[in-house]
Amino acid sequence: MIDTSLRINRDRLERSIHELAVYGRNGQGGLDRTAFTPAELEARVWIRAALADGGFGVRVDGAANIWGRRDGDHLELPAIVCGSHIDTVPNGGKYDGALGVLMALEILRTLNDKGILTRHPFELVSFSAEEPNPFGLSTFGSRAVTGKLTLEQIKGAKNVEGKRLTEALEEAGGSLIGLGHGPLSKEEVGVFVEVHIEQGKRLIGRSVPVGVVTAITGIYREEVTVRGEANHAGTTLMEDRCDALTAAAEMILAAEDICRTFPAAEVVGTVGQLRLLPNAPNIIPAEVSFLAEFRGETEAQLQAVVNEWSDRLQLLGLRRRAAVTRKLILNQAPSPMDRTVIEAMERMAGMLEIPSLRLGSMAGHDAAHLASVTRSGMLFVPSIDGKSHCPEEESRMDDIEHAANVLLYTLLDLDIILDAKG
Repeated sequence: MIDTSLRINRDRLERSIHELAVYGRNGQGGLDRTAFTPAELEARVWIRAALADGGFGVRVDGAANIWGRRDGDHLELPAIVCGSHIDTVPNGGKYDGALGVLMALEILRTLNDKGILTRHPFELVSFSAEEPNPFGLSTFGSRAVTGKLTLEQIKGAKNVEGKRLTEALEEAGGSLIGLGHGPLSKEEVGVFVEVHIEQGKRLIGRSVPVGVVTAITGIYREEVTVRGEANHAGTTLMEDRCDALTAAAEMILAAEDICRTFPAAEVVGTVGQLRLLPNAPNIIPAEVSFLAEFRGETEAQLQAVVNEWSDRLQLLGLRRRAAVTRKLILNQAPSPMDRTVIEAMERMAGMLEIPSLRLGSMAGHDAAHLASVTRSGMLFVPSIDGKSHCPEEESRMDDIEHAANVLLYTLLDLDIILDAKG
């Protein structure tokens, strides 16, 4: 039976949040802690020291992921793992990723404080380079240990200064030799749970302190090139023009319309990059390339959006007399979270009388990659005003405490039921 009086140490967790936020702090109030930079390497030292001070086993794998371990009563059982990442976007906030790692640390500390002996080993993981980084491999650490990256990709990655990723890995304690271990398996990791800020307004808007993630978004991204005809901007009558930019503008608005009118609010679309040729004030644009991205919680949603998008592009290209070519950049399927983990989260939140809400994650996370090798789940903490990736990123300590206690009991519940579920 689980002791229902257990609670994490709120003050200690809050101190940890502030202590880690020292590393990479800039003059704008944000954090510059891109993966493998001096600030991020210093933050790694802090994490390793905190684990060692707590008496936990500490190791760094080939991808420079940091692991902390608290043994269970049955060492042969797979580990129950929770964590996230500590790197940030430029001028980012102190909660994105870091909260999940610090909450995992607090869980291990709480178990020690209370002298609780678990059946499974409990582990913390801080994944390397989750955010976009100069080496061009985001969610690097989780992809590397789940077989999503080849050694050739890792060996070939380098930044604009020519520094190789392999060199950065060695500086952080990783190595190519360590990556030869192969992908993680269910025999090593029985379940992975990631806590993250929502980075949206759904929880805060409903005053719900805990989000139970049902799936992590699928992402479809393509480059669209629209070719018209360059001509003089003054002497070419409107009826004689084949303007690539105005054609592309209609297509971009079509992407917005498709998503705005889609019956599921979780479907979103963005055009975030555009290139124009010849890009001169007195020449009708001859060619426009843009990146279109669509996200959805289910494969059916994404497929419906892409089908409608294809039809609209064809119709607009014909009407505008413009040639349209498309190049697939990314087609990442949604990652459903494990039902056993979802139900455990909801059951424990209910036991603690903490309101929760099921929702999909519209951002990518390390948990999506872990879902390909083991049971995976996510808890969301509300983001004030939905802000993230900025210095104004903030979450309420009351909500953080609620999520941490739900996480604590979820992991203890999984420790009891996991093997029975197979």
